[in-house]
Amino acid sequence: MDELRKKINDSPLVRWIVLVIVATAMMMGYFLNDIMSPLETLLELPVEEGGLGWTSTDYGFFSGSGGFINVFLLMLFFSGLILDKMGVRFTGVLSCSLMLIGVGVKYYAVTAPLAGETFNFNVLFWDVHLPLSAAIASLGFAIFGVGYEMTGITVSKAMVRWFTGHELALAMGIQLAMARLGTAAALSVSAPLARYFTLSTPLLVGLICLLIGLVSFFVFCILDIRLDKDEQRINGHRLAVNDDEQFHLRDIGLILKSPGFWLITLFVVLFYSAVSPFLKFATRLMIDKYAVAPDIAGFFTSIVPFGTILMTPLFGSIYDKYGRGVTLIIIGTGLLTLVHFGFSLPIHASAFAICMMVLLSIGFSLTPAALWPIVPKIMPMKCLGTAYSLIFFIQNFGRAIIPMFVGKANETDPTYTSGMQIFACTGLAGVLVAVAMLYLDKKMNYGLEKPNIKE
Repeated sequence: MDELRKKINDSPLVRWIVLVIVATAMMMGYFLNDIMSPLETLLELPVEEGGLGWTSTDYGFFSGSGGFINVFLLMLFFSGLILDKMGVRFTGVLSCSLMLIGVGVKYYAVTAPLAGETFNFNVLFWDVHLPLSAAIASLGFAIFGVGYEMTGITVSKAMVRWFTGHELALAMGIQLAMARLGTAAALSVSAPLARYFTLSTPLLVGLICLLIGLVSFFVFCILDIRLDKDEQRINGHRLAVNDDEQFHLRDIGLILKSPGFWLITLFVVLFYSAVSPFLKFATRLMIDKYAVAPDIAGFFTSIVPFGTILMTPLFGSIYDKYGRGVTLIIIGTGLLTLVHFGFSLPIHASAFAICMMVLLSIGFSLTPAALWPIVPKIMPMKCLGTAYSLIFFIQNFGRAIIPMFVGKANETDPTYTSGMQIFACTGLAGVLVAVAMLYLDKKMNYGLEKPNIKE
């Protein structure tokens, strides 16, 4: 009788195979998301020297454009609705396809003969004047951003679906580690590829990687269909309960009424606004402030994602076994804040920069390892995709706006002091929100400090 009640995800081997398959698609998305980050200095070279003639402001606008469609056209919110209504399989294939289209547009922007052409428009009462190549690349990045964020919430829900009651935080930690591997690879190989071949070569490599990610997701779909059949076999007599577990639009109210949801969302906005945009400027920071050679500056930046590859699963495993999720978040965000304050100091030694990057990698491992597994403890499974999408949707306001302010600050303050102080204050605000989250957990008894593995 017990054998009849077993599902395919009760097998540890199958669970980990699913994890690797799905995380591969996410890893390829992360690789493409940061593929142009180390190329800022090359993009700002004159066209006759192999660049595109962008300015720091142009690059800052491009860096923030990944969230434009998600934020201003509400696409990330609709992505969550699509996920909860259409399921993980449909949404995963759609998201990978959108990323492919977006990278194709960026590739065209870099390779097409657009030198000297400009594009002018107004956004949020801000008159924007961009080279046409930057405008088209921003459009491609915006399309890519829709698929990129959709992939994030899809993979997160897939992990919850396959690992609830098992090693959820460890699984999410490994998923994040593979994603960071994609980021680290982009930061490490992008500049050398562009210098030794052409500016468009990293994007071409990325297109091939995305095709691999799409194929891997099709393999996942086959296994996920088997899980559906197992659940129908076991729960076929519980039709009324299953109907209640289906997502309805009215369930959005459950999310919006949750104080835990709003605290997590505010924290995510602050934390990732102090990390993701920083990595896009970090290579240039290493070159200008710490006199690191351009060919190896990307490797300095890649210390952060490479460090998270090992540490995120480790901290996730600690959370699974011993709990203390919010405590881990507070420690990690405190380290992040300390690092940004350190980068704002008038210290120019490259060894100091390495130490700061190592500390940042620890903070960037601690916080996400505990952050994402606590969301299912607050939100029911049926509306988890919408909850994740709302979190990411609001997060994108920070990710879209902060790079623009930092880009402006770096242009007016070449010492990078102002830009780093913006990041540091954002991190400090995140610490305060995490402390409030700890207080709310004690009041509401969410269980955020309890272990994930059920005996």
